[in-house]
Amino acid sequence: MEKVEQDSGIRVSACYQCKKCTNGCPVTFAMDIYPDQVIRLLQMGQKQAVLNCSTVWVCSACETCTTRCPNEIDIAGVMDYLKEQALKSGVALPQPRTYAFHRVFLDDIRRRGRIFEGGLLPRYMLKSGEMWRKLRTLEFTGDLGLAYGMLRRGRMPLRPRGISMKGRSELKKLLSKSSG
Repeated sequence: MEKVEQDSGIRVSACYQCKKCTNGCPVTFAMDIYPDQVIRLLQMGQKQAVLNCSTVWVCSACETCTTRCPNEIDIAGVMDYLKEQALKSGVALPQPRTYAFHRVFLDDIRRRGRIFEGGLLPRYMLKSGEMWRKLRTLEFTGDLGLAYGMLRRGRMPLRPRGISMKGRSELKKLLSKSSG
């Protein structure tokens, strides 16, 4: 717990287990342990149990937990910190496809400051191995129909757009603070 607080600046010790974070979380159905349990395990010094759980990878970083916390603990920030620690520790990823999406998403943000949907999904499909699986099973036809419908309705641009130079410098500062 002390290392988490020192490295991240987030006061995990302030948690008194009210469970508001867990009660508000929209993805607890997919977690092996709940957000309040992650915090409690950290308080008890159970680093390996936390780094090996899938909860930190399932967390969608919606910040509902952080908003609901009466002690203003940045629980979503703790989850991000734990992801970084798991990677640094060489822990096997319980959600490799989620991590692949995370990497592709952040690479897109770094590249142009926003997401380009027309390139995000194909890059994710390649990085995660889903493209080869879908080609083998012929499941890609539904994806093509969806893409065509989005293009036809103007919901997916053909060319990526970037952000202003001022925005790029601000983004670069933000991303340099995190290893994301």
